[in-house]
Amino acid sequence: MDRHMPHPNDNKRITKTALYSWVLYKNIPLQLAVVGIIVVTVAMRVLPLEMQKRIINEAIGLKDLPALWRYCALYIGAVTLAGILKYCINLMQVYIGEKTLKVVRERLYEHLLSLPVQFYRRTSPGNVISYLITEFIPVATFIGQAVAVPAVNVLTFFAMAGYMIHLNPTIGLISISIYPIELFILPRIQKYFRRANRQRIEHTQKLSGLVGEAVSGVHEVHSNASIPLEKARFSAVIEKLYKATVTQNSIKFGIKFVNNFFMSLGPFVLFLIGGYYAIQGHFDVGAIVAFLSAYEKLYDPWKELMEFWQVYQDSSVRYGQIMRAFDHAPEFKQFTEGREPYALDNDIEVRDLSFVIGGNIRLLDSVSMKVKGGEHVALVGFSGSGKSTLALCVAQLYKYTGGSILVGGREVSELTKQDISYNLGMVAQHPFIFDGTVKENLLYSCQSLAMQGGSCTPSGNEPTLDDLIKISQQVGFFTDVLAFALRAKLDTKNPDRSLKEAILASRKEFQEGEAGMYADVAEYIEFFDVDSYSRYMTVAENIAFGAAINEKFDQEHLHEHHQFIEFLEGHGLVAHLTVLGETLARMITDELGPTPEHDAFTNNPIPEAEYGEYQKVANRLDSGEPLSEKEKGLIFKLALAFIPGIHGQIELDKGFVNRVVRSRQDFMDKVTRDHPDSFRFFSHEEYIDSLNIQDNILFGRVRADATGAEDEINHRIMQALIMQGALEPVAEMGLNFEVGSMGDRLSGGQRQKVALARTFLKVPPVLILDEATAALDNKSQGRVQNILTNNWKGKSTVLAVIHRLDMLPYYDKVVVLKAGRIVEQGGYEELLEQKGALYTLIHGKED
Repeated sequence: MDRHMPHPNDNKRITKTALYSWVLYKNIPLQLAVVGIIVVTVAMRVLPLEMQKRIINEAIGLKDLPALWRYCALYIGAVTLAGILKYCINLMQVYIGEKTLKVVRERLYEHLLSLPVQFYRRTSPGNVISYLITEFIPVATFIGQAVAVPAVNVLTFFAMAGYMIHLNPTIGLISISIYPIELFILPRIQKYFRRANRQRIEHTQKLSGLVGEAVSGVHEVHSNASIPLEKARFSAVIEKLYKATVTQNSIKFGIKFVNNFFMSLGPFVLFLIGGYYAIQGHFDVGAIVAFLSAYEKLYDPWKELMEFWQVYQDSSVRYGQIMRAFDHAPEFKQFTEGREPYALDNDIEVRDLSFVIGGNIRLLDSVSMKVKGGEHVALVGFSGSGKSTLALCVAQLYKYTGGSILVGGREVSELTKQDISYNLGMVAQHPFIFDGTVKENLLYSCQSLAMQGGSCTPSGNEPTLDDLIKISQQVGFFTDVLAFALRAKLDTKNPDRSLKEAILASRKEFQEGEAGMYADVAEYIEFFDVDSYSRYMTVAENIAFGAAINEKFDQEHLHEHHQFIEFLEGHGLVAHLTVLGETLARMITDELGPTPEHDAFTNNPIPEAEYGEYQKVANRLDSGEPLSEKEKGLIFKLALAFIPGIHGQIELDKGFVNRVVRSRQDFMDKVTRDHPDSFRFFSHEEYIDSLNIQDNILFGRVRADATGAEDEINHRIMQALIMQGALEPVAEMGLNFEVGSMGDRLSGGQRQKVALARTFLKVPPVLILDEATAALDNKSQGRVQNILTNNWKGKSTVLAVIHRLDMLPYYDKVVVLKAGRIVEQGGYEELLEQKGALYTLIHGKED
């Protein structure tokens, strides 16, 4: 097939493609090369058999030493070359299979993402992942083997059979006649194996979905005390899986028994008939040895063909189930064909719109309204009124079942996703944040638009750092970005010296600036002071008045360092630390109990991963048993990690505090002398790599009791960074903050700000907001509303589902829905004067 001609699979929906159609998918040259190698390999498998016969009959029988060397060399050469060629065939099989599987997965993943939103409301994510990842593995194996395995084994079988007939036609034909009998029996057994395998896969998928559902809804399970119910559901499915698995394996072992039985018949025939011929002098010893070797090798391809048949059966079942599970047509076309994406006017008209689910449930019923370009319209109503459904239909997330929605005069249901991307933007109430950095999430919509030929900027380039900072400030997210950056440390491997200098200058500005410039926040900061014990540093940091830069001296390993322990003993600190650690271990484990929640480890000196070990230590302490060296180390580690101002479990003894402060200089002298470059001591004139940016600028730490002061401190830090021209590089560090899986390192409000910012960056002609500020505080909501009113009104059309009714005066029109119908629409003041549905919604009753 011409490489430039499209393959039929390229133009067919992935779920409509047959498994075998992928075998030659853009692989014909490779498959032909495999067949060529196979032909040579088969020849190299037959040659050693002939050499065996000649070695015995000619070389050994005639005592011909040169012939022995010659035949042995040919034998080992053929065996080695056959092994090398087999290795090459295996590699090519894997390459073909995995390359094709990559295409299949990519195509199926693209298809999955194009399926209707409702599909994912009834489909478990666990099942989708399992189908796409795990269940496809045997399919790749089959595709890679589909040409090579049958070719090599069929050719090998006939080559060995032909050689056996060459040696002795009678014995050869009798031996080969066994296989047609097996070929008749095995497929009938395989039919039952396939049925059992299909049932096993179905039950495995059901079990996977059940477990995923229970884990996702574990709060509901606990609140209903429904563990017995879930166990019963689990047991019912696992019982079926157990039976299906036992049945499948019983049939598989039956197939092996049949194979082994027929394999044993060959040697029986050889020994019976071949022995008779040998006794009669019609069959020499060399021929018997070669015949026996050929028969053994005759079984190998047969065995591999049977295994390949099982792989095919398994793969076809899996492939068929996967494709059937996702065999749904996308509701909308993905890309435009034969034209550029539409640049639509931003007026919206809804005509007699209806949306019916479940056959007869009307979520929208005869809805009609008009929105002029640049007009801002609020959708309000009680829960279940259909306001979000209407917004989602306009955004093309739902395909309405009747009526019409026109955007710029074009029917929404007939627009492609590419058209929608060019003209609409949407922010949901619970926006999804992707794993990656803040910056990647902010640019998500713009990067998607760019891949479809559009752009978020007039220049056509990606938004700049200034653009990201500006939009973050507009939605009130920049303080969060700055906080992420201030909690980060500079890269020690590739240090930015100019940034370090700017931070040191900011430190000086912060502490020694104009009189009163930072005085109002100074009380919330505990500055580092070599002559005072810091309540916001660990005990280890207080002893060192610094932080380790050598792993052997860091917080995780310091308690194991014998020279450090000797130093503590020399300054009378060991007994204090032992009592401190033991007291903390007892107190915390008593307070948290046997199975504490994850949140219980916030502001706790015991790491969650080590809690079990500390429980054992506390039990041993209570029983009076002596601690092991490892347990003593844990006690020391706990004491050294204690931060009084944050952890707060106990107050430190004043005598201990004084001893620590007095020991500092000795510790600095000893480390400088014996272990240079192991610690970085806190010096007002130097940047401290082991501390984050905020601690470096403050040369201290924010007090835990400074409620609400951190934002003000960060504002002051921002001023200092601006004065040093360092705000942008620091902000860029904040934008590179990793948000975690599904944005789990961000709060609900932060996730909503990111979603707003990434959509605002796109500046879409039509903006759909589905309760897009529900997770924000009043101040942030007001900020977003001001942006919409001042920057977007008259330019972009805004259709907003509103939950805060006090925001309605900012909108040009209010549309009130009830039970899927529009009951009134008009200006805010106009509707209030009518004292109808909106008045009732706001005041809770009719006049």
